[in-house]
Amino acid sequence: MLTGIKLRLYPNQTQVNQLWQMFGNDRFVWNRMLDMMNERYKNNKDLPFLTKFKLNYLLKPLKKEYPFLKNSDSSSLQLVNEFLNQSWKNFFKDKTGTVGKPRFHSRRYLKPSYTGKSIVKIAGRRYLYLPKLGYIKTSKTGVLKDVKIKRYTVSLEPSGKYYLSIQAEVNAPKKLKKTGRQVGIDVGVADLAILSNGLKYPAFDASYFEKQSRIWQSKYS
Repeated sequence: MLTGIKLRLYPNQTQVNQLWQMFGNDRFVWNRMLDMMNERYKNNKDLPFLTKFKLNYLLKPLKKEYPFLKNSDSSSLQLVNEFLNQSWKNFFKDKTGTVGKPRFHSRRYLKPSYTGKSIVKIAGRRYLYLPKLGYIKTSKTGVLKDVKIKRYTVSLEPSGKYYLSIQAEVNAPKKLKKTGRQVGIDVGVADLAILSNGLKYPAFDASYFEKQSRIWQSKYS
């Protein structure tokens, strides 16, 4: 099953510069592809919209014309095409007129981010290896143990902090075998709960914590 995991990133200055390059590259590819698709739609509305595979094919000549695009994780540029393709699908499928055509992205349109689907490697308790960024410091990586990363998004929050949001596949919890037995629960006064098999759960003892509170106050007040 899929789950979401979010980690704090601590990039160095070189990595910060690289991240801004990658944020800009995603925006650049979106706008270039959208401009082309708009012209295509304007010239002939009956033409089928380009699939994400055809858009990905156009990335090759685009990278030759604009070499700085090679500084991005290639999977992130492919996902830009996938998101753009889905936006056009939503536009064509909409019969209510509430879904407009995809819009161009400006620097202020979205918070800086990029999404990839390449391999992310755990390099230590506090380090990950991300494509094009290399080894980057992060919060504890133990939460990534035994998970399969499907997609990841690196983003810059308004607070100025960088985060890595991961869509991961984890093993579903094992189901316990049914015993066929039943048990009744009765809420008591002296006890919090009493089970029909005789097991008792004691009630919360507020007097104990009140006593400890008084001791603490007498020491430190």
